Amino acid sequence: MAVRGYALRAAGLAGAVAGLTAAVVLLIAGCALIGVAVAGAGGAVVAIAVGAVLIAVACACCDRLALSAMLARPVSEVEHPELYRMVRELSKAGRLPVPRLYLSPAEQPNSFSVGRGPRTATLCCTEGLLRVLDEAELRGVLGHELAHVSGQDILASSVSAGLATFITFPASLARFLRPGSASSGSASSGSAFPGPASSGPASSGSAVGTGGSGLGALETLLMLVLGPVAALVIRLSVTREREYLADAGGARLTGDPVALAVALRKIEAGTAELALAPDGRRISVGHLMIAYPFRPEGIARLFLTHPPAGERVRRLEALAGYLR
Repeated sequence: MAVRGYALRAAGLAGAVAGLTAAVVLLIAGCALIGVAVAGAGGAVVAIAVGAVLIAVACACCDRLALSAMLARPVSEVEHPELYRMVRELSKAGRLPVPRLYLSPAEQPNSFSVGRGPRTATLCCTEGLLRVLDEAELRGVLGHELAHVSGQDILASSVSAGLATFITFPASLARFLRPGSASSGSASSGSAFPGPASSGPASSGSAVGTGGSGLGALETLLMLVLGPVAALVIRLSVTREREYLADAGGARLTGDPVALAVALRKIEAGTAELALAPDGRRISVGHLMIAYPFRPEGIARLFLTHPPAGERVRRLEALAGYLR
């Protein structure tokens, strides 16, 4: 069973790297075509150089881009000693370096891991996740994220998130150019993650932080143009199988697949109730999270890479010996 797991991991990593390579080649070719259309052969050379620089920056800064999209901050051991204890224990059991820990202010229960390898890995939880789950369930979620780290699949998923963030950057920039964006302050940039969109009249903050559209006309138009390109980059680099493998790896690491199954049920309910608005920055990192943080409708459907939660729960219960 262990040999088969390693073989699946290796095959998944190879497929992710191949998909990421194809995405990079596609972006370089797109830059070349744009350069040719604008300024001929010389423009193609300049466009390729600019594209290569942007890709290099996206690879180098992918973790910071993902963390900033969720407004995450470093969390100290004084603030959350139990969280640090669990991560240390699981990292030791998985023979991994202890990752950096970040906390996002989002009310939605969710988590993600990002980085270019085990030594640069960062694990981020939302405040909603820490409130909703008990200790056993939280251990299951942390084990899932560390399974992503040990499986080396965070490289392709993190770099693809960085590339998608750069692709959708004009749409994110359009948010700040909207009338009234300056007066709304931090709320317009998504610095708050309030409750469900249906809870009363939407303020400027709630329109951004929840499932309400919160998108201006220019931003929507740019997302319609650039969103499919970013979604293609992510879909080439990320497969649904990675979540199944991380679920199984996390269950083996904690020894409690049922706790992770219960956690997934709670997280799925929380993401449905407190869905985030699919703006340009967050939609590019949604595939990193343990559960898809947006409502699967409109442009957000293009970025959906998570398998059905019910199938994930069924597989975890089968690992625990539950028969249906």
